[in-house]
Amino acid sequence: MPITIDLTGRVVLITGGARGVGAGVVESFLAAGAAVETCGRTQPGTGVLPPSVGFTELDVRDDEQVRGWVAGVVERRGRIDVAVNNAGGSPFGPFEAGSARYQRAVTELNFLSAAHVARAVHPVMMAQEDGGSIINVTSISARRPSPGTAVYGAAKAALESLTGSLAVEWAPHIRVNAVSCGLVATEAAADHYGDEESYARVAATIPRGQLAVPAEIGSACVLLASGLASHITGAVLDVDGGGEWPAFLAHTPNADFLKPNRIKGAL
Repeated sequence: MPITIDLTGRVVLITGGARGVGAGVVESFLAAGAAVETCGRTQPGTGVLPPSVGFTELDVRDDEQVRGWVAGVVERRGRIDVAVNNAGGSPFGPFEAGSARYQRAVTELNFLSAAHVARAVHPVMMAQEDGGSIINVTSISARRPSPGTAVYGAAKAALESLTGSLAVEWAPHIRVNAVSCGLVATEAAADHYGDEESYARVAATIPRGQLAVPAEIGSACVLLASGLASHITGAVLDVDGGGEWPAFLAHTPNADFLKPNRIKGAL
């Protein structure tokens, strides 16, 4: 019997689903048959989101707005089965140049927004016979140095810690997992990584040799939300193409079998 993922009849919340990784997550859940609701600080342009996707304009850093969003979705859709905390990001720059206001904003967006959503959907999912699933989108920056986005990395590390704690607190009714993203080819990637040549060098630092596309992050979220992952909670699923080539391999004579020319070109 083939293994399929059919989420028909399931209602999925996705923060920040109009662009970037979030758009890939929306696409993946729609392909699995789910009903999708998303949100963002500004209304997306015409045609950006499929017509079936509900959109609410709000700031996920505001707990009251988040609770209002969740209540509205329950009123319209009758239930919430999955919540994907995808909203996040950070400008690039030295830690010491960031103001206290900037540090609060990055922390609120990348950590507290997910906490607000989790707290808001908790009573909804607990009241449902089959519970629910919460998926936090984190980053490789949570577990390795994140120079230039230090507060972002720290916030994502906090989110992974919260994932494990809530998985225990809310078991067995609500499963809580995380998807840790490596480098992803979004519409902003070229601006961040430079011209085509620079982009190729960045991609070469990944063992798989390429950046992920947003739908690959979305597929991981769909898997964790499905019955195929019924015994998975408190986990962090790495979707990073193998991580990063260890720098020492570029200088190790006996590493020929690991294609040293490619490694050297990446470092």
